[in-house]
Amino acid sequence: MPVDEQVASQWGKHTPSPEEEIFLEGPHSRGYELVRALRIFRELIQGFRALHFVGPCITVFGSARFPATHPYYALTRQLGAEIAKAKFTVMTGGGPGLLEAANRGAKDANGISIGCNIILPQEQKPNPYLDKWVDFRYFFVRKVMLVKYSYGFVATPGGFGTLDELFEVATLIQTGKIKGFPVVLLGVDYWSPLLDFLRTPVLKSAAIDQRDFDQLLLTDSPAEAVDFIKACVLGRFGLKYVHKKPTKLLFEKSL
Repeated sequence: MPVDEQVASQWGKHTPSPEEEIFLEGPHSRGYELVRALRIFRELIQGFRALHFVGPCITVFGSARFPATHPYYALTRQLGAEIAKAKFTVMTGGGPGLLEAANRGAKDANGISIGCNIILPQEQKPNPYLDKWVDFRYFFVRKVMLVKYSYGFVATPGGFGTLDELFEVATLIQTGKIKGFPVVLLGVDYWSPLLDFLRTPVLKSAAIDQRDFDQLLLTDSPAEAVDFIKACVLGRFGLKYVHKKPTKLLFEKSL
């Protein structure tokens, strides 16, 4: 067995990009690290320029693996429509599955649909229901964009990526790095076991506070999810519906 295959069999999946493996190997020359930092900075700037005028967003997390025939797809599509009706921009990871469903729902309601797409060797391509999308190489840059422009977050059913994004947001709120934005878990049957785990060993052991737990709304109703978010951002943060023409200083393109 070739060495690369042997390593893969021992350690599981590995990135197909040698550049990414080198990045995570540890210290390299100062010149290499400077070039890498500049590439990361360039990707941040590209994201900021592309998304500057997208308006207040609600970010929807979820699996890219559920097909359009799945009940969760229909539920998430309805969520996207409800968000758009409330005059928020729907922001997702831009891929297929439930991400597509949320973006598609936004278009159903003539709303604005945005995607922050991650470049992967497989699985992730921009879905056809996006008014604008930005491609990112680095997951951590993409996470910044998914949080920076949003006033609320909805986790629809998903796997490791969705859990990672959900707990990232929860941690940022818990530590005060971002404000106490509303967080919704859509899908009672799917998310109840996770909340039971958080309620029993985690909360009971004082690893989190009750207010951290109370930050989460569990529901099967897209309308209830959006009403909860609206009540928080309009009441708690004073967000108002206004019409304002954007000021373009650096030739950015608005929607």
